Amino acid sequence: MKLRFRMIAVSILVIFVLGALFSAFAQEKADDRKESKKEEGQPIRIGAIFAITGSASWLGEPERNTAVMYVEEINKAGGINGRPIELIVEDTAGDETTAVNAVRKLISKDKVMAIIGPSRSGTSMAVLPIAEREGIPLLSCAAAESISEPIKKFVFKTPQDDSDAAIRIFEHMKKKGYKKIAIMSGTTSFGSEGRKQLLKYAPEFGMEIVADETYAPADTDMTPQIKKIQGTGAEALVNWSIVPAQAIVAKNLRQLGMTIPLYQSHGFGNIRYVEAAGAAAEGIIFPAGRLLAAESVPETHPQKSVLMEYKKNYEARFKDPASTFGGHAYDALHILVAAINRIEDEITPAKIRDEIEKTKGFVGTGGIFNYSPEDHCGLTKEAFEMLTVKNGKFVVLED
Repeated sequence: MKLRFRMIAVSILVIFVLGALFSAFAQEKADDRKESKKEEGQPIRIGAIFAITGSASWLGEPERNTAVMYVEEINKAGGINGRPIELIVEDTAGDETTAVNAVRKLISKDKVMAIIGPSRSGTSMAVLPIAEREGIPLLSCAAAESISEPIKKFVFKTPQDDSDAAIRIFEHMKKKGYKKIAIMSGTTSFGSEGRKQLLKYAPEFGMEIVADETYAPADTDMTPQIKKIQGTGAEALVNWSIVPAQAIVAKNLRQLGMTIPLYQSHGFGNIRYVEAAGAAAEGIIFPAGRLLAAESVPETHPQKSVLMEYKKNYEARFKDPASTFGGHAYDALHILVAAINRIEDEITPAKIRDEIEKTKGFVGTGGIFNYSPEDHCGLTKEAFEMLTVKNGKFVVLED
């Protein structure tokens, strides 16, 4: 009798426990459905911080234009799994304090899931600690290698590494037989970081740096620095800058009658710099992504269709030549959207970060991206072509 009573009691207990578990499971599913229904159709907020005004506007304006254009296109096509993108754009004016305040606003007030930008290396370095601390993925459109190296968990970038740009420049110089070179660089973060790469890699390629000059972004005459280079025996000059002052370097060089080859960094990748330098830009050599010479890229190259489509769309919409910098925003936005698309349940900044890091074989304007836990740039030196200015236009360098 006691055994039977115990069996009945155990059975009742089991039924009660199973019922409670089933009820909890059902409630959890109901909550999930409610949360899913709540999210359905709700905008996915993405922040964008670019130098739309100020001395770096030649970077930020095409980046802003590109982001706005493609968000409109994505939303017209149904958004991300039925949810539209709400792009919240902030202008840093190229200023670090403004950039910091913009990022804080985007995270605390606007509750964005991720951020693309900033445009400049200095503003990127200023906001990285905030993105890391708050756990918000940030895809910088600036090139300094220090942005992504050493690895920061939530920070990625889309421009090619400045170390690879320096290597490509020195490879070409070595091929031409140059051994004595002069360098000039802007005092921005981009210029300072690039100078470090030039100093680092010159010895590896047998280059002797016979002059090392700098200038401020707002400088309007680099004649004193260039005069110091005269008489040093320099066989070529490398100028590393991201601001309009780099066009003045070219002018001053030719005004002083110096005919040595002028190399620029990948920061020269906007035709407006050529227009500003005028005839002095002719023959300038620099490494850049293939976008600037998209027409000459072979039809079989995996980037060809992406480059031509972006160039066509941008120039038709804004009546302005496509630039390397707008391409960085194209890559950042599309890598981010693809990452969000791969998330099958609730979208969170942490999950977005994880999916960005899994990006493999993404064909963008800057190259073919392969991120990993050890690489948050995702590009190699092969993403660069050596370009030159010919008849006022960018073309692939043939020699």
